[in-house]
Parts: sequence; C-alpha cells; structure tokens
Amino acid sequence: MKALLPALCALILPVLAVGPARAQTDFQPPRAGGPDPFQWLEEVEGERALAWVDAENAKAQAALDGDPRFQGLLAEARAIFTAQDRIAAPRFRGGGIDNLWQDSANPKGLWRQSDRASYLAGQPAWTTLLDLDALSAAEGRNWFFHGAECLKPAETRCLVYLSDGGGDANEIREFDTEARAFVPDGFVFAEGKQDAVWLDAETVIAAREWTPGEVTSSGYAYVLKSVRRGEAPVELFRGEASDVSVWPIVLRGEGGRALAVIARRGLTFFEADHLLLTPAGPQRIPLPARAQYEAFVDGQVVFTLQEAMGDLPQGALAAFDLQALLADPAGARPQLIFAPGPRQAIQQVSATDGRLVVALLEDVKGAVDVWDFAGGAWRVSRLPLPEGSNLTLQAVSGKDEALFVRAESFLEPTALWFADAGQGQARQVRELPPRFDASTHLVEQFWTASSDGTQIPYFVVRPRSAPLDGSLPTLMFGYGGFEIAMPPRYLPELGKLWLERGGAYVVANIRGGGEFGPAWHQSVLREKRQLAFDDFAAVGRDLAARQITSPRRLGIYGRSNGGVLTSVSMTQHPDLWNAVVIESPLVDMLRYHRLPAGASWIAEYGDPEVPEDFAFIARYSAYQNLKAGAAYPRAYITTNMRDDRVHPGHARKFAAALQALGAPALYYEPRFGGHANDADPELNAARWARHYVYLMQQLMD
Repeated sequence: MKALLPALCALILPVLAVGPARAQTDFQPPRAGGPDPFQWLEEVEGERALAWVDAENAKAQAALDGDPRFQGLLAEARAIFTAQDRIAAPRFRGGGIDNLWQDSANPKGLWRQSDRASYLAGQPAWTTLLDLDALSAAEGRNWFFHGAECLKPAETRCLVYLSDGGGDANEIREFDTEARAFVPDGFVFAEGKQDAVWLDAETVIAAREWTPGEVTSSGYAYVLKSVRRGEAPVELFRGEASDVSVWPIVLRGEGGRALAVIARRGLTFFEADHLLLTPAGPQRIPLPARAQYEAFVDGQVVFTLQEAMGDLPQGALAAFDLQALLADPAGARPQLIFAPGPRQAIQQVSATDGRLVVALLEDVKGAVDVWDFAGGAWRVSRLPLPEGSNLTLQAVSGKDEALFVRAESFLEPTALWFADAGQGQARQVRELPPRFDASTHLVEQFWTASSDGTQIPYFVVRPRSAPLDGSLPTLMFGYGGFEIAMPPRYLPELGKLWLERGGAYVVANIRGGGEFGPAWHQSVLREKRQLAFDDFAAVGRDLAARQITSPRRLGIYGRSNGGVLTSVSMTQHPDLWNAVVIESPLVDMLRYHRLPAGASWIAEYGDPEVPEDFAFIARYSAYQNLKAGAAYPRAYITTNMRDDRVHPGHARKFAAALQALGAPALYYEPRFGGHANDADPELNAARWARHYVYLMQQLMD
C-alpha cells in the first residue's frame, strides 16, 4: 500500500486543491517587527533546514512528479532543451565563433570554436576547447562555464569563469585556447563574486576579496588591484565597505592596446562614480550618479544617462572624447548621440571595430540602429531586420563590423541574423524549427488603467477558437523591476507544454521594467512600489472583464524580483488567481538586505533599517502580510540551494509560513542550478515539467 501512496496523492491532489483553501490553524503568522518563527531556514546547509527541504521535496515530487502527465511533459521539455537542431548561440573570439553547447550527453557543456565561414554556411567545424563534464568528473566538482575574458588582439589567452553549482560566485583560471588547456602556473583566482580583465599579456586587473571579509555588505569586491605575473598585487583603487561593488573597465585602442582604465564604483545598484585611473590618482568623470558605461569606439567613451545631465535628457546616449577626458577630466563634457522618444527605450549598446550598435524597443517592439562617428558628429542608420520582432544583440565583433542579432516573437521561431554594421546589410543565417503548432493561436495587445490612471500595456497569446467566456486557462507573467523589459519572446517549452494543451498566456509590461526607459522604471521605486503591484492586479482584472479568462482559470508566474510581485499579488489579491508560481524569489522584504546579495538592492526597494522605509515596505512584504483565515490559492514555491544571488531562505520561509497557517503550498528545492535555476538541460526540463503539471492541476483540472 505504501508504494501506491505517491501515485494516489498525485491523482487526488488536483481534485482536492483546485480552488483556494481557507487556512484553519492557531498559528500566528510573522509580523513586522515581531519574532521570525522560521529564521532557522535561512541557514542554507543547516541540518534542520536540509531535513525540512528534503521532506518538502518528497511531498512536491509525490504531487507533481507523481502526476500521470509529468513524464510526458518531461520528455517533451527534454527534447526541446537538448535538441541537436537548436541554434548554437555564437560569440566572436579571434577570427572564429565560440559556443557553449549543452545536451543530454554534455549537460554541463562543451566550450567549442568554429571558423566563421563554416558557421555562416550552416556547417560549423567545431573544435572542443574545454569539456565541462570531463573537468567536473576529474576534479570532483560541479563546474558550469560562465564565460571567458580573452586578451586582444589574438584572444588565445583567456580568463575562464567557472561556477561550482551554477551560482554567481566563480573561480577564474587562465586558459590557452591553442593548447586547449589551462596554463601551468597561470593566473588563478579562488572562488568568489569577482571580476578580472587583461591589461596586457603579463598583467590582470582584478576586483575580488583580497583578504577574508574584504567585501561590501552586498558580498562584492570593493578593492581593485593590478596583478603582474610573479609579483605581489598592487592596489589601484579602494572603495568603501558600504558601497555595492567596484569593477574595472579597460578602454582599448588599435591592436588591443590599453589606453585607459576606469574604476566603476557602485554606490547603490543604480548609482555609481566612474573614476579615470591616472598617475595623479583617480579622477571622477563628470557624470550624474545614474549613468552607465556602455562602450568605447572611435576614441569615444559612451554612456547611457538614467537621469538628466544639463541639456542632456533622461534616457539619453552620450559620449566623452577620451583625449579630452585624459587632458581635463573635470572639465570634459559629453556629446549627445541619441535621445529616445516617449515610446522608445535603449535596451543594449555595444561596439564593433568602428561603429556603435544600439538595440531599441519602440512600443515594446525591436529595432537596431548603427551610429558612426565622423567629423565630430554622429550619424545613424537602421539595420534591415524583421519589423515587429524583439531584436537582441547576440554577439558583436571588435575586430571588424560584424554582428549577430537574434530575432523572435511570441509565435514565430527564433531566427539568427548576421549583419555588417559598416555596409548596413543583414541576412538571416539560422532559424529554429517550429517547436509547437502556432497556427491555431493569435497575439493581441491591450492597455488598461492602473490605480493611478496610468495606462499599462499587456500582450495576450491565446487560441483563436477559444470562447471569450472566462473559461480559458491562462498564465500571466510579470517582473516590474530593475529596468528589465519583457518584450515578445519565442518560448518553445511554453508553446509545447502549455499552448498545445489549450492554454493561453499573458505578458504584463508593468511599471518598474524597461519597456519605456528609465522613467518607467523609476516611477515605482521605493515608497512607490505598490503601484507596480497595482499594475499587475489591474491586468488581471482587465482579463476577467474582457472574459478572456477568470480568477478560477488565471495563474501567475514570477521569478527573482518577479517573486516579490507574485507573492505580494497572492497576499493582496488571493481572489484574483488560482495558481501562483513563485521561483527564486525575494519575499521577506524586511530582512532581504541582511541576506546575500540583498543590500545591493536598497535603491530599488528601500532600506528596512530606516524607519520610514521600514514602514512602507512592511505594508506590502508578503511574508509579514499573511493572514490567518485567508483563502489563499495553492501555491508552488521553488528555488535551489546554489542560488547565491537571492537567498533560498526567502522561498523556504514563505512556504513554511503558508503551511503553518494551514494553507496548501508545494515547495521544491534542488541542490544546484544558480539563480536562473536552469544550469543544465535536464534540470531545466524537470523544472518546467513541474511548473506545467502544477498549472494544469490548478487551472485545467
């Protein structure tokens, strides 16, 4: 009989837990300023905490993995994430193309290279540079490749970033791509949240924890040193422990020669000083605090301005002449390149050998512009790329004018375009085969008024034949923070596992994101955060008013900052949704700053140590706003132990508090995966299979 229990639970739970369950318990939920009954779950690898995690994992697997649909969903997701006909995402290095390839045989991945000609011809001649699965087996570690910083111009010597378990902390090792081996007695920096860049063949500039404890309250480096082979490190710049971080930027000219070094001193997540390191000491570049370094091209140091600077408007792209900066840092003034309009937002900025490349959103649709600096003036042209698609700079060459652009939309498979910024030409070189039948669906965009009257846009992807009677199972995505936009994307796993089974989904472009530039983001910072939650609820209500769906059939999903959104949406409006997926979330917003790397986000949310900030955060923090007797929908909460960006304690404590209240909640936490929870394809396939089993139980059954 015991062997049958998991399967029976899986079959019974979808029937018993379809609607919200009213909590029946004497447990008193956490309150602002009061004791935290589940703080012990913040001890990531504590014996008691891990025993709780293991028990919750077993329950979640019985309910989700034990569902008869799980294995079919898992097989479909695995086929998508390990398909051999995926587009091998390119990166320029040397004269060739690099790629990290993960599949069922190589779940940790192969770092490999092809020559450019064969890659463009569709028959890449791959040579493996580093086998991460073999390296992990040889060293008894769980290594994942997090990129490489390669010395220009040859780019055969690289600083390789390796993550044990997929988290943000990396070990850095010097690698020779010609020998396809780590360099004996080469540069090695032990694991940490750190950054290193080449100055020349014998010297690296690194920001790291040089002595134990020498990190900011956010867990990042604040001391920059130059390391020459065989010599003791030399300090170049020192910030403060109260900063967020310090990172190095090297500006390179012809032949990869270093022309200048900038220390970016992060004062908050969004505010920074950019300091030119000169023989006379660090010299501050005259910029507003909310400015971001983007690129160096044609002797011009390019920044985006997240706040106005004199006659340069908020959101503008501007550049300093490097020679003017070196001659008189305090007196130098930037030149305007581009000022976005009210419906435009700069998403990415990069540089080829001689052009500036800018990816834009215009009414949440993509465009790519090329800027050329000649005769002291900037001139623009637009690349001929698909209209109405989301366009992302996949890779940009620093050796010539080549670049790759990824084009995608909700229902059209992702395509890879190769462009020449100098000639203004572009052609498609790859297209992902369709992963689901999109012919039966349509895309609509609507706008709805939020609590303060602001119009909020959202996209709906739904079956053409679905009746508008509120019966359509619908999943709504949101984020609303850090100026991160949610433009149209082609999501094969969503299409195959959800759309083909009759579901619909919605992308809510709420405030806090980057859809319409810095102002859209800054309008909901700190004490105004409630407006982002109101935006999300307004979209949910509008969907019901249009009878696209109804609270019984509407679910929401959010990860990271999106977990703040979905946990608050659940506690403030439990009647608006019947499914809530909360992944890798921030939830306890009165303690987030005390958990890694929470202190870095105070500029976004406010500082709970300040009484005024504590007050407005306490009004919405989901962990402290749970209510006994409330009818909460059955939630699915998930993270992983190796998330060193958003502490697993947030997810653990919220699940435990819900359960203590008698509210139904599933919790699942694998041992690795990093903040994105997707370090390898098998992990990712199982992750999405569980998500969609849960959503089917809540919204379709």
